[in-house]
Amino acid sequence: MAWTREQMAARAARELQDGYYVNLGVGIPTMVANLIPEGMRVMLHSENGMLGMGPFPFEGEADADLINAGKQTITELPQTSYFQSSDSFAMIRGGHINLSILGGMQVAENGDLANWMVPGKMIKGMGGAMDLVAGVPRVVVVMEHNEKGGAAKFKRQCSLPLTGTGVVDLLITDLAVFEIDRGGKGAVLVELAPGVSVDEVRARTEANFRVADVLARAT
Repeated sequence: MAWTREQMAARAARELQDGYYVNLGVGIPTMVANLIPEGMRVMLHSENGMLGMGPFPFEGEADADLINAGKQTITELPQTSYFQSSDSFAMIRGGHINLSILGGMQVAENGDLANWMVPGKMIKGMGGAMDLVAGVPRVVVVMEHNEKGGAAKFKRQCSLPLTGTGVVDLLITDLAVFEIDRGGKGAVLVELAPGVSVDEVRARTEANFRVADVLARAT
């Protein structure tokens, strides 16, 4: 049984550490804001100039002036601070964000990421993804394992325009979790969703990957 979007976000939340400054991309990653473990101090950062974002508001309590980079309404915290977008990008480019959790359209076995456009389709803009994958030391990507038509999204090589080359450290899909070595050692399957087999993952994946020893022994 594949993980739901909420379960994928919960798995991504396990990558948080106390004291981290974290940027969450649009889509499934935004759910992580409501899944920060109790007692853990994490500062959420947004490219539009906000540090210390709170969880999503309850119905009827939204403030239209409080939004994240994906235009979703959010809440503020006592420690929230605001600044211009250029300062926000300076934080990213200066290496002051510890972790970025992003969505993806395609990920390659060497860690290349494509997540910002599909040729021929209208887009609002590039956003901050290219800066985030270049300026943040650890990048986690959360995405569905396959397209609606069944095509693999974890590929040998990305066919869509790249956001960054060799930038993904961890890939979380609805079927499995893969660690990717930026140094060129490739991808390793380290976790399976409940009821999902290694054979199923291989059948639905284009990328080459190894199976972690502990997982191989367990299966």
